Amino acid sequence: MTDPKTKLRRTMMFVPGNSPKMINSADIYGADSLMFDIEDSIAVTEKDTARILVAQALKSIKFHSETVVRINHPTQTPFGLDDLKVILPSKPNLIRLPKVEDISEVELVAKEIERVEKENGWPEGTINIISAIESVKGLYNVREICKHPRMVAIALGAEDFIANLKTQRTKTGIELYYVRSQILMAARDAEIQCMDTVFSDVKDMEGFEREVSNSRDMGFDGKSVIHPKQITEVHRLYTPTDTQIAKALKVLDAYDDAQKNHKGVLAVDGKMIDGPIVVRAQRVVDQASAAGVNVEEKRCLA
Repeated sequence: MTDPKTKLRRTMMFVPGNSPKMINSADIYGADSLMFDIEDSIAVTEKDTARILVAQALKSIKFHSETVVRINHPTQTPFGLDDLKVILPSKPNLIRLPKVEDISEVELVAKEIERVEKENGWPEGTINIISAIESVKGLYNVREICKHPRMVAIALGAEDFIANLKTQRTKTGIELYYVRSQILMAARDAEIQCMDTVFSDVKDMEGFEREVSNSRDMGFDGKSVIHPKQITEVHRLYTPTDTQIAKALKVLDAYDDAQKNHKGVLAVDGKMIDGPIVVRAQRVVDQASAAGVNVEEKRCLA
């Protein structure tokens, strides 16, 4: 069974919870995770309909992608607790908790999950949590939030965060650099994954590619997406290239040889290799394997 904290999550696609058509077709686009939204994209008058529709879909459709449900906040809104009562028995893989500002909010959701798991005889950890940081207060508490045992990932919700900062979204992303860095550091400290925010202009694929590349280079594990055409681009950018895989294999082979033959000095192509480089090489190979790449076929390309 795949560890929920290390599962491949290059893409997490938003799916409106009040659209039967989009729910039924969501799995065909190949996103690693499907996030059925019954929060911000759903009008107040349709909250009941959306949560019931999503719950029934989870029970009746065998989704190949990981299933995530973004609920309404359980204390900041009157809808969140009702969401949990309806959604949890349908057994999604993850609950996405929006606008998290304090660990007590995560604990409340975790307690409800534990209750439902016990009632149904499910193993502990059947349902886990991904939280979204969308305010300065949430950022100040992000390290504690990340360390809750049910947390498998933390995400950035940029639009609300930028509104909280009283600024505007820019093409450079300078306004989000600090928050991205802090959320990422908290995730790495807690050994959970970190998901970047959505890029809302689906027509600007050049800008989208630039933002995905930047978040990947920072160290993010994946990105939330709002349109199927964004999925292929994220997967391409988050999957190591053939050359990167071949070089990583070369490093690992050299390291294995040094270990077996008790060599004190390790070099590849004239460059000294130390522990961190070996760790990064293993990560490249692991990422490629998780993405379905036959890494052994790339060995001769370095």
